[in-house]
Amino acid sequence: MADEDLRTHLCRLGLTRRQAEIYMALLALGPCKRESLAEDLGHDRGDRRNGSPDEETRNQNQDQDPCLERELAQLRKLGLITVSGTDVREHVPVEPTIALEYLAHARTAELRQSHQAAVNAYRGYRRSVSPQATDNLVEVVTGPSIAERIWNIEEAAESQVLRFDSPPYHTHGSANPIEVEKLKNGVEYRVVYSKSAVENSAYYSINIQPCIAAGEHARVLPTVPVKLTIFDHRLAIVSMSFVEAEVNDSLLIVHPSSLLSALTGLFETSWRTALPMHLNERVPSALSPMHRRILELLATGVTDDTIAELLGVSRRTLSRHLEQLNTRAGSLTRFQMALHATRSGWL
Repeated sequence: MADEDLRTHLCRLGLTRRQAEIYMALLALGPCKRESLAEDLGHDRGDRRNGSPDEETRNQNQDQDPCLERELAQLRKLGLITVSGTDVREHVPVEPTIALEYLAHARTAELRQSHQAAVNAYRGYRRSVSPQATDNLVEVVTGPSIAERIWNIEEAAESQVLRFDSPPYHTHGSANPIEVEKLKNGVEYRVVYSKSAVENSAYYSINIQPCIAAGEHARVLPTVPVKLTIFDHRLAIVSMSFVEAEVNDSLLIVHPSSLLSALTGLFETSWRTALPMHLNERVPSALSPMHRRILELLATGVTDDTIAELLGVSRRTLSRHLEQLNTRAGSLTRFQMALHATRSGWL
């Protein structure tokens, strides 16, 4: 890593530029006394541009740096350096994990305070512009900024995202790398898809399937009551349906309120009645990957033609696989097979 990169990272954690330079000098020099450190820092500040300093210049550098001891004391307080056990005049860098974690937590706390200050300032602005408190509960976003707001809000999710997924899509039905990354970082996603979303083969392959593979909990209903995403139980976005989007392409952002609580309750009710789109641990391990995929898609309620398209196989091939599954389940019809899968706890 370049020195400038390390200096930048240390400053982001809360060190001053001078403290970062001192710490980096100690990493390069090892244990050294204040005088040697002052001399090296003098070189770094520009003495090397004019050749090696003479003895008089070195002494001036040391005498003209009264802040050095104060910066060293602060670095000792942070736990990044200590004094040598054999010579208390020598300063030594120490293993930085605990100190850096403290700095990171401190910066996080400062960012939260700054965030709250900005939110409070905006609320004050809204009250001055329109004193009715209810105006702050729902925000209307229109035009080209819709997709950007959606991505920004999702990037800020910390613990849980609840979603009704149905076309049309402000993000043009593209992949969702933010969700995949959030899932890797432990954010829980529960998504109820409409049948129309699953039937879209392009959207299924580029968005739905990768997200389920990354850990999304997915279920399906014939239709969803509203296009909705709830983030951390503190914010919801409501999008327009096909018909509404043709007349008014806009997005509603719902802030903490009884309306947000009602939308959360609507999601939980729908979640309990929706069918799982992924299989659980009770599915026979001997089932082939193709048969497992077919069972997953059968649970969504899409047609056989759609299943064949999503799997990239012919209807004849799909029929052969369905016959094999019926034999495995001891069923004669698709309905009986679904019933067997449900009773056996496969879904």
